[in-house]
Amino acid sequence: MVKIRLSRGGVRKRPFYHIVAADHRNKRDGRFLEQLGFFNPLATGGEQSLRINLERTRYWTGHGAQVSDRVTRLIRQYEKQIVPAAETASTGTVPNETAAETAAS
Repeated sequence: MVKIRLSRGGVRKRPFYHIVAADHRNKRDGRFLEQLGFFNPLATGGEQSLRINLERTRYWTGHGAQVSDRVTRLIRQYEKQIVPAAETASTGTVPNETAAETAAS
């Protein structure tokens, strides 16, 4: 059975996780089928803390892969980040702009 789960990387006291599709019999940090994204819980400043290839994640779940609890929460979090960004890109405005600021531009 294929599982979508976290694989730990980084150094001591500075974790970095890859989101991978792996056979459930392989070790946590062992061989995997495909890397789907990453999660950096200690990201600061302009660093990106989370990136997931949702298309490939949907492919694996469509073929019977089981998603771990933590990865499920990360996917929901990532989708919430993406939706507002997509709305902003499609309208060309920032959601909190007032009508006067938009007219002045």
